[in-house]
Amino acid sequence: MKFFVDTADINEIKDLASTGLLDGVTTNPSLVAASGAKSFIDLIGQICKVVPDGPVSAEVAATDYATMLKEGQHLAKIAKNVAVKVPLTPDGLKVCKALSDAGTMVNVTLCFSAAQAILAAKAGATFISPFVGRLDDIGQDGMQLIRDIVQIYKQYPAIKTEVLVASVRHPVHLVEAAKMGAHVATIPPKVIRQLYAHPLTDKGLAAFVADWAKTGQSILDAA
Repeated sequence: MKFFVDTADINEIKDLASTGLLDGVTTNPSLVAASGAKSFIDLIGQICKVVPDGPVSAEVAATDYATMLKEGQHLAKIAKNVAVKVPLTPDGLKVCKALSDAGTMVNVTLCFSAAQAILAAKAGATFISPFVGRLDDIGQDGMQLIRDIVQIYKQYPAIKTEVLVASVRHPVHLVEAAKMGAHVATIPPKVIRQLYAHPLTDKGLAAFVADWAKTGQSILDAA
């Protein structure tokens, strides 16, 4: 499974990229606003340089076809690894088709049903972003949506669209999505760091450190 980080905070992205675990980045208007960046275009350019080999999702702001297409074409010029993010609406899927046909990666976002995911794949989406956490919030089973989309896509080898699990709220979402065979998960920095955590790891490390201290030795002094 590929790991994308869901943030527009350039410092967070740099820190996580240094671990070698990061395969891409997703942003959205809310995350960009929270970052305080004065120039959205410059910010995306910076992120693309930090993660040069991974897709960086940059979302259009318009909702009508003509303006979305112009915005998408403009965003695609920032760097070769930009994935233009469009909403799962009739106009958004038209833009997806046009940009995909032109060789641009497209991330179709705000997916909440398997039927929508089928449409995105038909339109040539590179990624489909089902929002599991938001479905959980309204009492539905977000992970069931992932299960359904993965199962449907597997029936048709011609479908190249990757399932990008979004609105991930905790490590269980990630693990369950991986078990289902989802291609990608985009994860907030906080949740990525939660993946490291386990009380037995902390306990074991503390014991090793204490036992080593008792030996009075230093690995570096012996070099």
